Amino acid sequence: MDARALPPLSRLRPFEAAIRHESFTAAAAELGLTQTAVTKQIAALEADLGVALFERRNRAVFPTEEGRAFGCVVGRALSEIAGEAARLRGARLPGGVVLHCQHCEAFYWLMPRLPRLHETHPEIELRLVTSLDPITRASEPFDIAIQTSGRPSGSARLAFTAGDEIFPVASPALAGAAPLPCPLPDLSRLPLLSHRVVPQDWLDWPDWFEAFGASLPAGSRLVMFDSVPLVLQAAIAGRGVALGWRRTVEGLIGEGKLVRLCAEALARPAEISVFRGLRGGSHRQTDAVLSWLRAEFEAG
Repeated sequence: MDARALPPLSRLRPFEAAIRHESFTAAAAELGLTQTAVTKQIAALEADLGVALFERRNRAVFPTEEGRAFGCVVGRALSEIAGEAARLRGARLPGGVVLHCQHCEAFYWLMPRLPRLHETHPEIELRLVTSLDPITRASEPFDIAIQTSGRPSGSARLAFTAGDEIFPVASPALAGAAPLPCPLPDLSRLPLLSHRVVPQDWLDWPDWFEAFGASLPAGSRLVMFDSVPLVLQAAIAGRGVALGWRRTVEGLIGEGKLVRLCAEALARPAEISVFRGLRGGSHRQTDAVLSWLRAEFEAG
């Protein structure tokens, strides 16, 4: 190996942490460095490679296409080095497949389907980790992750995407007060349950109305929550109207806990992203779970 072709490790570790968190500040905190030190190391790495690895915009950083690709390579290499070092020290990587999943998809879409996975692959131990945060803030390494497309994904490799559609839902008691389907302007007469996060990397009511060439009706009453599961539970309790992702709410509709309010539905062909992580578990079992997930998404 030509040593001159290998960038210094002192630059690769800050880069890997920054690409994984999509944040120089978070990378600095993880490594016990100052943000200035991380910035300088990444700038030196970019100068060495001759390409920009991040876009700097408004005090935030976003991986470039080259940065994300290089991050996958560096992250995988460092993960394999760490795993082999742990093995030599006598440690053993816990078995099974770690699946990181957003709360909503985990509770309402994945859990009812898990018995089919166990029937198909009884030899696989699936460890499910749920979170409200994007996968760049994952508290532990994962083999597979499911999250809404467009949220930060760091160095995780995209395996495939799946479509979904979004439409208003409410409890039958609340919906019974008006004829269905409900015209869009009439939604403003009901409380609109909203999921607000910072940054707003999740579709909310203004985006949904805009998709149909309309604006959020003046005088709309927005009731804020910090997670989609809370929004849906509030809708079931009759507190207002929620935006429902079909894959998430179809079971609740089938149980009679929610009903569709409008004829309009926003189709999103690549709404869900499934990623392969850098944990370094069994590749064969990870491949099997990915194939099973793809089949489940394709089945609807």
